[in-house]
Amino acid sequence: MDTERTIELTVNGSSHSRSVPVRRTLSEFIRDDLGLTGTHVGCEHGVCGTCTVLLNGQTVRACLMFAVQADGAEIMTVEGLADEDELHPIQEAFHQEHGLQCGFCTPGFLMTVHEFLSHNKDASQDEIRHAISGNICRCTGYQNIVKAVETADRLWER
Repeated sequence: MDTERTIELTVNGSSHSRSVPVRRTLSEFIRDDLGLTGTHVGCEHGVCGTCTVLLNGQTVRACLMFAVQADGAEIMTVEGLADEDELHPIQEAFHQEHGLQCGFCTPGFLMTVHEFLSHNKDASQDEIRHAISGNICRCTGYQNIVKAVETADRLWER
């Protein structure tokens, strides 16, 4: 039985080819092998949402996937949102509306909101609350996060 496998994938626009243990999670690969520590790991059960990344444009929990499952995929992490020194409109909205406090959950929210707003314009508060319901924040009480998503919806020209 193989204990390692070579994978090729694109992360934030850069191609990577690596030999990885078959049981290495995608979150471990992103953080440890690629050094992209913006993807946080909280519960390691897929419940909290802090490890959320985009895999071929759809949100996934990086702690629940093996890196080998992402072979050939395109991944976007929170580091891929900003354009050089300019914040992405979602990041700018979270800043403007104070949609974060400690910041631990923020990368997962940003990636969740990115996928949601990519497919939804002029979303209602109920739709926003439903979209972010899989992400846990223990600091904000969610109201400012909802406001941030509404602001991002206005700011982001997609």
